[in-house]
Amino acid sequence: MREDGASAPFANGFDEALAQFPTGYVEGSFEGQPWGATLRRSADGRRVWLFARALGRNDIVSFNLYRTTRGGGLLKPCEMSSAKVAAFVMGFKPAVK
Repeated sequence: MREDGASAPFANGFDEALAQFPTGYVEGSFEGQPWGATLRRSADGRRVWLFARALGRNDIVSFNLYRTTRGGGLLKPCEMSSAKVAAFVMGFKPAVK
C-alpha cells in the first residue's frame, strides 16, 4: 500500500484479515495491548469504515476502504500511514468470550 492511501495492491493477508474482522464493536489486543474497535460495512459491501482506540492509551487507527467496480480498493487512512492500518488489521486479535 502507498503512504498516501492511493489505490494500490493490498499487503498480503490484508483482505483476508479484514474479512475476518467482526462487524460492530469488539475489544481485543494488538501488539500485546488492549484495544477497542468498531467496524462498519455498507449493505452493498463496497465501503468499510474502522475506528480503533488503544484502551488506556492515546493511540488510534482509523480508515475508510472503498471497493471499486473492478474488484480493487481505495484505502483512505485517516491521518496515518497505510502501513499502520495494515499492521493493525492483520495483527488485531479479538477477545474470546
